[in-house]
Amino acid sequence: MTSADAGAVTIVPGRRPQRADARRNYEKLLAVARDAFAEDSAVTLEEIARRAHVGIGTLYRHFPNRPALLEGIYVEQVEELCRSARELTEVLPPWDALVGWLHRYVGYVGTKRALAEQLTAALGAPTEVFGQCRQALFAEGEPLLTRAQDAGAVRTDVTFEDVLRMVSGITMATFTEEGQMERVLDIALDGLRAR
Repeated sequence: MTSADAGAVTIVPGRRPQRADARRNYEKLLAVARDAFAEDSAVTLEEIARRAHVGIGTLYRHFPNRPALLEGIYVEQVEELCRSARELTEVLPPWDALVGWLHRYVGYVGTKRALAEQLTAALGAPTEVFGQCRQALFAEGEPLLTRAQDAGAVRTDVTFEDVLRMVSGITMATFTEEGQMERVLDIALDGLRAR
């Protein structure tokens, strides 16, 4: 499912182009830029346009400057995470959906931190988009917790804010072996279970 599909989460309305060819270029630029910035935070916009097989004018039509492109990537990742909350709810029992989403959230936070730092450095301060992204994550993630609490799978004395702080704290730690962060996350999440 692409972000332009019906029922998609949209954090900043009107951001994505409506014409199919323009939307394809927009999505291709975001995908290429996401990978390029992961490889080298100093990659040029010209290099991103070249890798996406579009002209630099096409890139600038969609993203007038570097911060706009960084913001586009950030928003796309948050929207993807938000969509996954609904998808997991449709196919998994309450506890499994919550745990699955929190594992995805931890993976997202790992990539988001570097991107948010680049975006803040480019703009000089957090933008309104950061607040909108946080609201979207709460709007989609909090029902997962409530559903698991209503099913008797999760303690009722925790809030979604508590859970996010706990898992975000885990993402700040340094882990020395592969899979260790996921094990620590599972141990912490086990503490949420209703007894």
